[in-house]
Amino acid sequence: MPSARPRTCHCPTPSEGAEMATPLRNLERVSWGEIKDSKGSAEAIPFLLNTVAWGDAATARAALQDLRERICQFGFVVEQATAATVPFLWELAELPQVTCRVQIIQLLRDIAEARQWERTAAAYPKLLNRRENWVGWEREARQAVRAHRGTLQHLLAEPDTELVRVTAELATTLAD
Repeated sequence: MPSARPRTCHCPTPSEGAEMATPLRNLERVSWGEIKDSKGSAEAIPFLLNTVAWGDAATARAALQDLRERICQFGFVVEQATAATVPFLWELAELPQVTCRVQIIQLLRDIAEARQWERTAAAYPKLLNRRENWVGWEREARQAVRAHRGTLQHLLAEPDTELVRVTAELATTLAD
């Protein structure tokens, strides 16, 4: 089983002297080591987000797949770290140099649609009394996706037709 420890990043990084709008500059504001993803500590999430931002196409896709497994397992099971990760996913989706923007939008849509724990708790209310607040994590994650829906208009104006298509699907999900 892969370790949840952060790895040394061998991916491209922004050039020295990059302008103040450097992506992901607020990652350190999140206490990643104090929250959990599906593999344990969420400490690896900043590394994965940076790899998505600066990696080549294959590396970025692999990092996004790992991230997906950590914050939205099976496409519908969110974790404690999901809501904290969502704003960074929106940020990456807006950057033209990010090679997997379509997949990022699909991940955001999956998070917005996640209701696994909520539905289970409706049938088994005892789930609400557990130490892990799965229902709350799910709601927080959906709210985090909705909080950045103003980004949709920008993405719908992109020249990439596949990006526009999945963004329109996300917009429909958020309109429900």
